[in-house]
Amino acid sequence: MTSAFPAPIDPPARLLMGPGPISAYPSVLGAMSAPLVGQYDPFMTNTMVETQELYRQVWGTSNEATILIDGTSRAGIEAALISLIRPGDRVLVPVFGRFGHLLAEIAERAMAEVHTIETEWGQVFPPSVVEEAIVRVKPTLLALVQGDTSTTMNQPLDEIGAICQKHGVLFYTDATASLGGNAFEADAWGLDAATAGLQKCLGGPSGSAPLTLSERAVEVVRSRKRIEAGIREAGDENADDFVRSNYFDLGMVLDYWGPRRLNHHTEATSMLYGARECARVLLLEGRDAVLERHRVAGAAMLAGVEALGLVVFGDVSHKMNNVVAVEIPTGVPGDAARQALLEDFGIEIGTSFGPLHGRVWRIGTMGYNARKDAVLTTLAALEAILRRFGAPVPAGAGVEAAADVFAGRG
Repeated sequence: MTSAFPAPIDPPARLLMGPGPISAYPSVLGAMSAPLVGQYDPFMTNTMVETQELYRQVWGTSNEATILIDGTSRAGIEAALISLIRPGDRVLVPVFGRFGHLLAEIAERAMAEVHTIETEWGQVFPPSVVEEAIVRVKPTLLALVQGDTSTTMNQPLDEIGAICQKHGVLFYTDATASLGGNAFEADAWGLDAATAGLQKCLGGPSGSAPLTLSERAVEVVRSRKRIEAGIREAGDENADDFVRSNYFDLGMVLDYWGPRRLNHHTEATSMLYGARECARVLLLEGRDAVLERHRVAGAAMLAGVEALGLVVFGDVSHKMNNVVAVEIPTGVPGDAARQALLEDFGIEIGTSFGPLHGRVWRIGTMGYNARKDAVLTTLAALEAILRRFGAPVPAGAGVEAAADVFAGRG
């Protein structure tokens, strides 16, 4: 009798050169296959402590409250916002792409009074515009994306923290798409809260969200602390204005990661191992070296697509190192060309959202794939696909231009 039971999982070989997820570092996948231990095994708790210290260095912070949220990068965003926003708080969200809209929606679901300012997709906000909005709105919290992959733009943050401190505003940023491949200095830039994911420049799988909180942010979280009844002890806080989520209540999560080891949830062991390895690999190479590798790979991809005659979307001076958006040439069916690239070459690139859907392709150079062979292979394959669909591209120009950048000639 033929069994209908499925075969073991066997994914096809892929080079993930889209806006994320990307191909993980082999050592990260190896770490995730390590044996499980109990959540209070000394090895486990020591690994949690090690991971916290590694991510302090990744974030550029001394924040004690530096942890992982078990879940995708969106889980980290929601944990930060729902724990920091009291119902009725005013929240200001500058929107320059899809993920600014996401921050506004999550803040609204946290019952904030949400105010937004918007700029054209492909642009970023000058600090003066942000400050003017802060003065006008008088928010409790500013929620601002650093790198928005929907537009490829990298919002400068280095002056925003001082503006927020001047006006008594908490400053949160979503660094999902940018951390590890673009400069990030949580303490120097005055961040109160920041979250990220593993699946982009950190070179891991989606499923764990690094998070860091300043002392000022921790004070807000602690002021809303409530321990669930089944594990509450005498003297535990029980705020009336408690966080309206159990899973994302950072007060309890911080106690789980802290010396008390409060039993909040069971840590996702394999994801912890993977997140630890993502940070270890980055710091072993060196933060500056990793940023430079992303800068060079991104510059090479940019030079390559321009040499192929593709029009780059947005303000290139504010483009993230790790992803570029190009206008789909007239007459080329964007989705069909992407599918051919995947089927014939095993290479994935991305489309985009909202006003850019069907208008641009997004090509990533991040994490493990921010390297010369991945960039040159992608450009060679893209040239072949463009030719197949009738685009008049110069032979070999993309690869040659990118190779010049890698050789220091570009």
